[in-house]
Amino acid sequence: MAYQIKKAAVLGSGVMGSGIAAHLANIGIPVLLLDIVPGELTADEEKQGLTLEDRQVRNRFATGALQKLMKQKPAPLTTKKNMSLIEAGNLEDDVDKLKDVDWIIEVVVENLDVKKSLYEKIDAVRSSGTIVTSNTSGISIEAMMEGRSEDIQKHFLGTHFFNPPRYLKLLEVIPASTTAPEVVDFMVRFGEDTLGKGVVIAKDTPNFIANRIGTYGLLVTLREMEKRGYSIGEVDSVTGTLIGRPKSATFRTLDVVGLDTFVHVAKNVYDHTDGEEQQVFDTPEFMKKMVENGWLGAKTKQGFYVKKGKEILELDRATFEYVPTKKLKTPSIEMAKQQKGLGNRVKTLIYSEDRTGEILWSIFAPTLLYSAELNGEIADDIVAIDNAMKWGFGWQQGPFETWDAIGVKTSVEKMKAEGFEIPSFVQSLLEKGYETFYKEEDGERFFFNGETYEPVPVNEKVIDLKQYKKKHGVIKKNSGASLIDLGDGVALLEFHSQSNAIGLDIIQMINFAIEEVEKNYKGLVIGNQGKNFCVGANLGLILMEAQDDNIFELDFVIRSFQQAMMNIKYAKKPVVAAPFAMTLGGGAEVCLPAAHIQATTETYMGLVEVGVGLIPGGGGNVNLYTKHLKGLPNGVDVDYQNIANKVFETIAMAKVSTSGDEARENNFLDFADGISVNGDHQIYDAKQVALALYENGYKAPKREKVPVTGESGYATLLLGAEAMHLSGYISDHDLKIAKKLAYVIAGGKVPYGTFVDEQYLLDLEREAFLSLVADPMSQQRMQHMLIKGKPLRN
Repeated sequence: MAYQIKKAAVLGSGVMGSGIAAHLANIGIPVLLLDIVPGELTADEEKQGLTLEDRQVRNRFATGALQKLMKQKPAPLTTKKNMSLIEAGNLEDDVDKLKDVDWIIEVVVENLDVKKSLYEKIDAVRSSGTIVTSNTSGISIEAMMEGRSEDIQKHFLGTHFFNPPRYLKLLEVIPASTTAPEVVDFMVRFGEDTLGKGVVIAKDTPNFIANRIGTYGLLVTLREMEKRGYSIGEVDSVTGTLIGRPKSATFRTLDVVGLDTFVHVAKNVYDHTDGEEQQVFDTPEFMKKMVENGWLGAKTKQGFYVKKGKEILELDRATFEYVPTKKLKTPSIEMAKQQKGLGNRVKTLIYSEDRTGEILWSIFAPTLLYSAELNGEIADDIVAIDNAMKWGFGWQQGPFETWDAIGVKTSVEKMKAEGFEIPSFVQSLLEKGYETFYKEEDGERFFFNGETYEPVPVNEKVIDLKQYKKKHGVIKKNSGASLIDLGDGVALLEFHSQSNAIGLDIIQMINFAIEEVEKNYKGLVIGNQGKNFCVGANLGLILMEAQDDNIFELDFVIRSFQQAMMNIKYAKKPVVAAPFAMTLGGGAEVCLPAAHIQATTETYMGLVEVGVGLIPGGGGNVNLYTKHLKGLPNGVDVDYQNIANKVFETIAMAKVSTSGDEARENNFLDFADGISVNGDHQIYDAKQVALALYENGYKAPKREKVPVTGESGYATLLLGAEAMHLSGYISDHDLKIAKKLAYVIAGGKVPYGTFVDEQYLLDLEREAFLSLVADPMSQQRMQHMLIKGKPLRN
């Protein structure tokens, strides 16, 4: 049977259920969101004269959840427009509507009897072949289906999302023994390609993979903290980014998750295990007391931490009072910071003989051993375990990757010396003479399966540039960028300067790439796999040249940047930009002239130069303006002033999109540009677009004149800015920047509707940029941003 999901239903409208509904709406799937019927009226409903029979009351929980979606941060919706795809209802009046959906997702309370009762209802109304899944975080998948029909059992499995569903990558797919293999295969493929998730197949065991190991690691940390006398702040200071874990480390993470939620998850494993393992999952008494006190973390504004004024205080477990936060300061921390690469940093820390090494080794050792003991029990292989921890808990390295980094043989010897029992899986690795769980040969990765090494499964849509370069090399590189042959006649230009900031090295590689592609390739992709696509030009270099009065040098750099952007725009072969995450200033300017933009769902794009006292200098103003003009129909009267107003507002207010969808609403993307829901597929998707454009006979756009608003438009643009200045909302220098920007967008002193050359607009832009960069007030703003990391309003 060929499965497809055109419409879905989410049963349960709590934080998780409404979040899943929002994620489905974000990718264009209409969703029916249902919840139980309230048993009593609220005071407000009584005032309105409503009864328990009114639809407004009966749909209250689902409707209320949708209202909360609009206010939540981080935002569950990529654009508020997606709310129109979610229909609220209830599980009594609307249950018959389930026959019209292709996927039913149960997200109700974690109670087996409640779930079984709901599945009895679902079984009676669903259409044959409809896929039904549970988002349970730990209840047995098998147990939920007891007594149900053969068809629902065949189409039932677990799909465990992580909260918040829009942002966390992991999706654990948990088949039951009765689940048809083709249903599992479809959900894995659908999860990756359509939902944009990193999918792992988990076994039907308590808390599955990520929560099982993650909860164990957190509880071990709590135990060792108590045993060894560390404070909450001290532990957090060394269990975050220092070791490749999220910035929230241990206790800030627990505050965000909610202590009540964590205790529930831990108890689920406690109830289904025994012996030493069970004891680890017994939550410490001080944490139980915190839950009794209602100190649940972020949701109650008090947990392991509390904010008093501007100060963050940590809980003293002994006195149950909040005290100033402490941090560990040891020699090993300073040594580790000098190391290149996460693996070397962790290795330095855990083998050090100071308080940092003591706590980290006491956490790492049992967690690594526990992961090895569970291999085969919770997942089929170590790849699934490592991926689950990276995608679900934000670890940069999974447990087995970490083990390789610190040295399996060395660590096992230390573990044995301390009386730890070594799992047979690890002993087998060493007895066979192997030293790592993973190895690389000819640019391909292999993992140890208990007997030998086998290739790490790779989805053809996932192009790992680091691995790809090891296998295929590069065409040319310099300090800022590399040109790579992606195969099939497509090249890729990868930025790799510090923060991917644009300097002359990247500009030179852009020009070389265009020239090389025009001669020998079908198309070019501009993309990378850094933390951010590009956060703009090299601000430090610009400031240094400005302070040295090297305006001639800066003029050369800006001319070169503008020319490189025009080379992208008018290249004879299609250029596809692949922005993601922070795509700011010069990063956005690189994308705007491309033949096609293939963004990701999480693309935060904006021209933010006014924040440092400048305006865009690499063609951003004219290219955003022409991007607005691009989709207008021929032969229709156009209000150029309206377009100029929108562009001016976007740049003057330094608007940054909060998603790929919002980037489209801000016209950084147009109707033809694409959005990759799965960021891991973005390079592949961009490559396919480049090939399609080439195969369809791509021709470079013609150099055409641009209609502008001129002097009258300039005056109109300044009205709002001058009003804000008179009201004291913006400073004298803000107004000066606004005037420069308005003059560039309006096209200078020409009549309304005049068609001007693109180069004329670029010259206006460059002149305005250079005059601002030479201004001491703008230089103060640049310096403040470089030192403080935030804008200065002088």
